[in-house]
Amino acid sequence: DPVPRFFAFFLAFMGAMLGLVISGNLIQIVFFWELTSLFSFLLIGYWHHRADARRGAYMALMVTGAGGLCLLAGVMILGHVVGSYDLDKVLAAGDLIRAHALYPVLLPLILIGALSKSAQFPFHFWLPHAMAAPTPVSAYLHSATMVKAGVFLLARLWPSLSGSEEWFYIVSGAGACTLLLGAYCAMFQNDLKGLLAYSTISHLGLITLLLGLNSSLAAVAAVFHILNHATFKASLFMAAGIIDHESGTRDIRKLSGLIKLIPYTATLAMVASASMAGVPLLNGFLSKEMFFAETVFINATAWVETSLPIVATIAGMFSVAYSLRFTVDVFFGPTATDLPHTPHEPPRWMRAPVELLVFTCLLVGIFPAQIVGPLLAAAALPVVGGELPEYSLAIWHGLNAPMIMSLIAMSGGILLYLLLRKQFKLGRFKYPPLVGRFNGKRLFERSLVVMMRIARRVERRLGTKRLQMQLFLMVSAAVLAGLIPMLHSTLTWGDRPKIPGSIVFVTLWLLAIACALGAAWQAKYHRLAALTMVSVCGLMTCVTFVWFSAPDLALTQLAVEVVTTVLILLGLRWLPRRIEEVSPLPSSLRKARIRRLRDLLLSIAVGAGMALLSYAMLTRQTPNHISSFYLSRALPEGGGSNVVNVMLVDFRGFDTLGEITVLAAVALTVFALLRRFRPPKESLQLPAQQRLLAPDVVTDLVNPRSASDTALGFMMVPAVLVRLLLPVALVVSFYLFMRGHNQPGGGFVAGLVMSVAFILQYMVAGTQWVEAQMSLRPLRWMGTGLLFAIATGLGALVAGYPFLTTHTWHISVPLLGDIHIASALFFDVGVYAMVVGSTLLILTALAHQSVRGHKTASLPKSVASKGAV
Repeated sequence: DPVPRFFAFFLAFMGAMLGLVISGNLIQIVFFWELTSLFSFLLIGYWHHRADARRGAYMALMVTGAGGLCLLAGVMILGHVVGSYDLDKVLAAGDLIRAHALYPVLLPLILIGALSKSAQFPFHFWLPHAMAAPTPVSAYLHSATMVKAGVFLLARLWPSLSGSEEWFYIVSGAGACTLLLGAYCAMFQNDLKGLLAYSTISHLGLITLLLGLNSSLAAVAAVFHILNHATFKASLFMAAGIIDHESGTRDIRKLSGLIKLIPYTATLAMVASASMAGVPLLNGFLSKEMFFAETVFINATAWVETSLPIVATIAGMFSVAYSLRFTVDVFFGPTATDLPHTPHEPPRWMRAPVELLVFTCLLVGIFPAQIVGPLLAAAALPVVGGELPEYSLAIWHGLNAPMIMSLIAMSGGILLYLLLRKQFKLGRFKYPPLVGRFNGKRLFERSLVVMMRIARRVERRLGTKRLQMQLFLMVSAAVLAGLIPMLHSTLTWGDRPKIPGSIVFVTLWLLAIACALGAAWQAKYHRLAALTMVSVCGLMTCVTFVWFSAPDLALTQLAVEVVTTVLILLGLRWLPRRIEEVSPLPSSLRKARIRRLRDLLLSIAVGAGMALLSYAMLTRQTPNHISSFYLSRALPEGGGSNVVNVMLVDFRGFDTLGEITVLAAVALTVFALLRRFRPPKESLQLPAQQRLLAPDVVTDLVNPRSASDTALGFMMVPAVLVRLLLPVALVVSFYLFMRGHNQPGGGFVAGLVMSVAFILQYMVAGTQWVEAQMSLRPLRWMGTGLLFAIATGLGALVAGYPFLTTHTWHISVPLLGDIHIASALFFDVGVYAMVVGSTLLILTALAHQSVRGHKTASLPKSVASKGAV
């Protein structure tokens, strides 16, 4: 097995669970919630060569993922009701939430997410199929963490959502059904992990039932059973894994008399199983007693007060029965002789986790108040949301109703096991009686088939393979999504004073509009002309920034315009030429005109809508406190007078860190895609001026070092000039970088200027020549940039300040005088390196298409066969 892959998934899941537990924001909780579903999918399907693992992983992802979407919807409504997504404010607004008109809507949505995650009825069917995962995954995910995420969320939101009839009937009803159904099905399982899976479902139902009783004491009991269940169930899963590892099977019908072969492991498993059954002097007994007490002393309607103790006692009987089946059938009786392997005690460290967990079960069961008392109080206090109720963790409370229920459950469970033992050994129960036909897996798969059929029908009716029509539908949907709110909310203009118009400015933008229309008209057959006219629009945008006194934005826009135009131009080189039909049919012409008219109307609607929204926003008064905040703090707190640059590297440095990370991801994606790209045949022919020098080209391609002194002959003069411009561009880039904190400039625009210099080298001198002369290594540029940016932020953390907080040092240098150095300088170095590296990586991917294509087209077959390609 690929162990690094296993532990990578395992640690990723652990991080997601920790994030879920410590999150203080509802949206953040949902984010980590979905991450746990994703990583559990990868862990359940770890043995992806097995069909049962693939099916189990898919089922778990579908159920818990769909529940996560419902949870997101409920959380959005909950945050809207409270006015904040901060968890502290939500927990303090319980009365407001329960009295709100949207409470009956948000509560079922949140509960669907929680109940599906914890495999509660009617979503219980996915958990047994998830047992195809390796045993450590089952022990960790399905006993202690992931399936506890649902009940954890119920406990976490208990102060704000509980206390209503809706909560009582939905939560306690689902818990009671799951408690009985899981325990009943567990008795008839022939697989050790299947038995433990259904018992896990049952115990999760017990916890859910306690949380649904609207009692603070029941909430404390639920928290206590969460702790106890994690210890004894994880130890049982690990013991089942040891049995499977040593004997080669988990079939209870084949296992027998293992206490003679693995006595130490058998003793540990029997103690953990006794704790699961609720035997005294073990931790499971204590929380079970608290559960029985809550069902007896509940204050509810008469039928609930009568039925709950009966349900709890029956579930206790089933628990004793399947615990006896786990121990007696496996460890006692004649020694099994037809096992795949002869069992023996496992290695010491394979057994160590079971020993630790079983020792915890004993310790908590014998000394509950001393061992687990403070821990339980600390865990239950935020669940209750106020003062803890009075409760006792003593082992003996006298001969009361809960004790009588325990005695009935234990004796009834033993009797039930003895009555069914013979049928168990004979294997007469392939499915649990009475409920065997109600197969959740079959219902789930049939539902998927029905939904797929409906989706295919809708796709056939509404779908199309034409990209143009798909884009038309998407843009139309976006227009409708923006138009409907505009119609319902009367769109009005603001009262902001207008700036006097200028004939020069209007003329410039009329020119830009004409270029935009021309680009759209020429885009199909004359791409170069269209790109030129689009560039004019970009230039007009730069002029607009200068017009409104934004030199930083104008400088950046100009550099971005140059880089993107050149890169798009290089990409257009490899697109096939569009050939118009010689004599199109009249019907085709008519359809084409109708389609173009339709697209024109849609584009007018989009442009007019955006213009109206922009005008409505620009005519409104903007809040001055935002701009005044940055203007007043840029120099004293950020150490720079260029407010835009200080915002990017200081106040909103974390946003900039995210942006350069996205830039790196985009560059890597483009590079990966273009590595697999092969130019079309019609694009491989060399231009005329290069075909005249084909022998030289072939020589340079076969032996790039032969081009180390001069560039290719047909571009020799421009290449020499561009080589002379390289140091000049480096000086300009350095100048823009160093002045950026106080004057227009900065790491981003400086990196773009340096990138333009390298792009010119590639374009004029050729890919082979540049790479023979310079070792650019774009990945190192990108890695260095990220390291610089992250190290700057971590430096602030080491100094005891928030991440990426800027510090300024004043250094007195002879002749130069007082020089101040801001830590943002090093962050800007990271931005500079990332921009250069990302641009070079995309450029390299495009340039190598030219090398690959020319090699294939120009080299003789004998040369190409030697590996030049």
